[in-house]
Amino acid sequence: MNLVRYDPWWPERRGWLNRFFTDSLFEPFFRESEGLATESFVPAVDIREEEEKYILEAELPGMKKEDVHIEVKDGVLTFSGERKSEHEEETDKYTRVERSHGTFKRSFSLPEHVEEEKIEAAYKDGVLTMTLPKGEKAKPKQIDVKVH
Repeated sequence: MNLVRYDPWWPERRGWLNRFFTDSLFEPFFRESEGLATESFVPAVDIREEEEKYILEAELPGMKKEDVHIEVKDGVLTFSGERKSEHEEETDKYTRVERSHGTFKRSFSLPEHVEEEKIEAAYKDGVLTMTLPKGEKAKPKQIDVKVH
């Protein structure tokens, strides 16, 4: 077994070194101008369990229902899409148009007791809600205790 001296500052320095090499060396290849080439987008997802179902809520602000795709295959729920935005600024002297886009894909392994054929999805006000009903095996059962 090798002994390694513990250095409490190493994680901070390692983070700084990683940022230095990735940001300064590779930045010119990934950015056309001030952050406009493509954007990185990973939608936030809230998952909660209720007695008869699981509910996944994904925040997809500014997206249309047609831009979101949901698939269930081999026990994995995947939703993906592409987010596009365009901002135009016009004055007397110039017109400035900025466009950005980004794709995303999130996958979740489903528990065995989820009924895949009964999964439902709804999209309203930038929130995608997916309802995953539990099968009979997963539902809690009440057992009566008899007193003799």
